[in-house]
Amino acid sequence: MRGQQSCLGRHTITLILLFLGLLLLLGGGAAMVRGASGIAEAYGVPPLVVGLTVVAFGTSAPELVVNVLGALEGQTELAFGNITGSNLANLGLVLGSAAIITPMTLQGKIIRRELPLLLLGTTVLLFMTLDPLLRGERPIIDRSDGLVMLLLFSIFLYLTVTDFLRQGKDPLVTTIGELDIVSHAEKRVNWLLIVVGVVGLAIGGQLTIDSGSALAESLGVPPVIIGMLVLAIGTSLPELITSIFAAMKGEADLCVGNVIGSNIFNSLFVLPISALVQPLIDPEGGVLDILVSLIFAFFLVPIFIFGKALMNRQVGIFFVAAYIAYMFFRVSTS
Repeated sequence: MRGQQSCLGRHTITLILLFLGLLLLLGGGAAMVRGASGIAEAYGVPPLVVGLTVVAFGTSAPELVVNVLGALEGQTELAFGNITGSNLANLGLVLGSAAIITPMTLQGKIIRRELPLLLLGTTVLLFMTLDPLLRGERPIIDRSDGLVMLLLFSIFLYLTVTDFLRQGKDPLVTTIGELDIVSHAEKRVNWLLIVVGVVGLAIGGQLTIDSGSALAESLGVPPVIIGMLVLAIGTSLPELITSIFAAMKGEADLCVGNVIGSNIFNSLFVLPISALVQPLIDPEGGVLDILVSLIFAFFLVPIFIFGKALMNRQVGIFFVAAYIAYMFFRVSTS
């Protein structure tokens, strides 16, 4: 009896530390975004560039910190599960929930550019993990794979910035400006926010990695499952809040662009940076996770083909139900 109480107490403490770590990650990322955005605006950086770089980096900062720290400590399964789980949560849970709240008509030019890159990046990632598997080896994302994905990410940034400089006008550009994402705080306060954000990210990331791996060990489940469920959903909260807020304002392009941009950032920046630190061994079921993420993305192809498509509540319910069903399948087969 005393042993059971002691075990329950350890689980409770681990969960508290895990959620504290996630809160520090989210708070640190938000503080860094506000500070960096305010400084960027003070130097005349256009809102679109801020939105697609500073804000995108800030909302993906929790995933980046968790993955780099996980790679440094050899927790590669936890890191891999965090990225694949975050991508699945963004497409299934975040986008689906936004569509349930309000049907979305999609027609922005940026969406039609980013979606093909998301499909390309996810397909390349899938082949990188399948290649060693077909040779009878364990799937792994090594440093050379990371460099290839970073090259794709640099192409994405180049196309984004050059398109803005050439056109300077797009529904998403106007949306970002109207939402007033950029902070108007004093420069000194902005720098303080950046410092606070970095410290919060560092402490929160370490707490999350330590408590996440401890929870996986105590529950007897693979670390990738903790990464896919607890860490991925926790670190995807910024995307969920932003997308629901955008959907409620009728800004469908920003909503979908936030999800697609976050997944591009995760797959082509966060994951390869982690692989450069420490080659990531694909955990059991990891290839299937990437494949399912690719299937989710393919459901958005009509947006790219027709230029205008409606994501109604039925589609949203399907996305959320499919996500829940797959998560249940992964947990039950682990």
